[in-house]
Amino acid sequence: MADFPRRPPPGPGPSSLDAEQDENRSITPLETPAAQANPVLSAPPRPRAPAPAGAPLGGEQRPEPTRSRPAQTAPLPSVIFDPMPRPRVPPAGAAPPGAPPPFSEEMLDVQTERRTAPPGPPPPAQDPERRAAAGMERRGPPEGERRGPPEADRRGAAPASSDRRGSVSAPPQGYVGPERRGFRRGEASDAPVTNRFWPAQPKTLQEAGLTTTFVEELVLKAIFFAGEMRGMDVATRLQLPTALVDEVIEGLRRQKYIDIRGGGASGVGRSTMIYQLTTFVTDVLRQILDRNRYNGPAPVPFNEWVAAVKQQTVRGNRITRQRMQDKFGDLIIRDYIFDGIGPAMNSGRAIFFYGPPGNGKTAICQGMVNCYEGDIFVPHALLIDDFVVKMFDANIHRAVDDEPGMPSYDRRWVRCRRPLVVVGGELTLEMLDLVYTPEVKYYEAPFQMKASNGMLLIDDFGRQKVSPKDLLNRWIVPLESDVDILTLHTGKKIQVPFDVFAAFSTNLDPSDLVDDAFLRRVRYKLEVQRPDEEQFHEIFQVMCKKRGVPYDARAVDYLIDEHYRPNHRPFAACQPRDLLDQVIDMANYQGQTPRLEPALLDAAVRSYFVRFDKPASASPTAASAR
Repeated sequence: MADFPRRPPPGPGPSSLDAEQDENRSITPLETPAAQANPVLSAPPRPRAPAPAGAPLGGEQRPEPTRSRPAQTAPLPSVIFDPMPRPRVPPAGAAPPGAPPPFSEEMLDVQTERRTAPPGPPPPAQDPERRAAAGMERRGPPEGERRGPPEADRRGAAPASSDRRGSVSAPPQGYVGPERRGFRRGEASDAPVTNRFWPAQPKTLQEAGLTTTFVEELVLKAIFFAGEMRGMDVATRLQLPTALVDEVIEGLRRQKYIDIRGGGASGVGRSTMIYQLTTFVTDVLRQILDRNRYNGPAPVPFNEWVAAVKQQTVRGNRITRQRMQDKFGDLIIRDYIFDGIGPAMNSGRAIFFYGPPGNGKTAICQGMVNCYEGDIFVPHALLIDDFVVKMFDANIHRAVDDEPGMPSYDRRWVRCRRPLVVVGGELTLEMLDLVYTPEVKYYEAPFQMKASNGMLLIDDFGRQKVSPKDLLNRWIVPLESDVDILTLHTGKKIQVPFDVFAAFSTNLDPSDLVDDAFLRRVRYKLEVQRPDEEQFHEIFQVMCKKRGVPYDARAVDYLIDEHYRPNHRPFAACQPRDLLDQVIDMANYQGQTPRLEPALLDAAVRSYFVRFDKPASASPTAASAR
């Protein structure tokens, strides 16, 4: 049985940590809710029940933490209206000649019976005059006599109901028409998107946006780098239909550039034949490789990718609080963070995170990208002015398996989840432009292009090799106009869509990094504060569950009393995970079962919390650890 000694709580009075945090605090009260100056010392210690004598180590178990849920509001009363409104009754008086008889309840019954009656045999044929009269009756009066503004449908209002005579009645009060889908920033609706981008399988090279010469070069390079290939393997490498590739291969055979070495083990046809290059292609192949050495799936025309980005836009989503809480998993965050990132995600605009390090800014961004439902199509490569630009990155894009019965699509596109691209201190200005490699003579897309229709996180902002001012100037135009300007190695500039939800994260003082122009374009700012003692316990319990270590609330209390309160050490959200990992490593080294014990916790703290101070002497090797 382990004994957890406790120190008495510190006496009243200001602490040095409070003064330090007040000095370094950069948040304004109008931006985010005020944080506690010191979550450890701002309130008395948590009330703890004394453990009975002889109680085991895990005797006092902390109950499972419960997350705060938003209060359920009463549902709005539903609007009940007649699905078939009654037409207006004309005023009493003599009806004009040729006018239909006045409306009555019997006519309503007849109309209802006709609409609900099962389909029957077609009516008997009529003479031309009767058919013309019946057609006029079905069409109703001329357009000029219709009641109700015809432009209502174009504004997105619900179409009004009409009777057999063509009179249009206004929609009932409280009726909400179909969701308006024409937003400047993109589609915005929880309903299924009907105009979803779906790349159709090309039937000809013209539909694929490629020329025969370009595809011939891809076939020759594929066979050259492989030595020999079957026809079906060439089609798989190029991600084009087998019929199109077979036609190109047959044309190369007629030019004596390739020849058949033999047939496959099974199957009959050109797809199973094994092809190899001939000596006649040596000079031609040298010219092809001097132009570019790209060997992969056939690229997609640049204009088709631009249209796909607009249809798969990340702007104008409808993300609710309930959906966000389900997508963040075991991450323990405060309610104000949900309220801060939710509107920013719906707008698709940039957000700026700031606060002390180790409190989950990166983890929050990883949970944010999970809130976007659905998948997108990312091309393997793009074709820009006869230059190939590689787009798909297996380290960034997570491919999604096709469901059974899914319609076929162009395999030059990869169906994947919305990407999350994270760049940190290694970011330079050169990495934000098209990267051209002279050895292979094709381009690699920059980070912001790979993050299209997804999220881009600039982590550790202010710690890059480039100055923060120059980096911010690089982002001002894309954040303002949703268009980025890239430059080819030939000097030509191209405009690419900047459909990215950008997030900036820093643990430095924001006043030293950003200016008013940047703050005006990044409309959402959010401070990620330190956890308090209650959240520290909750994070520890979640980490123990994930690591398979029994959770003990008394052990966490001992850790706080011995190593946090006496040293005025602030909490951080990453500390429970890091300390628990060190406890597991030390227990495995000693041949023990990992558990929260005083000796293991003390050893983990001594190794984790180390502070290097410069001594008074000039010796560079002296250091003091606390």
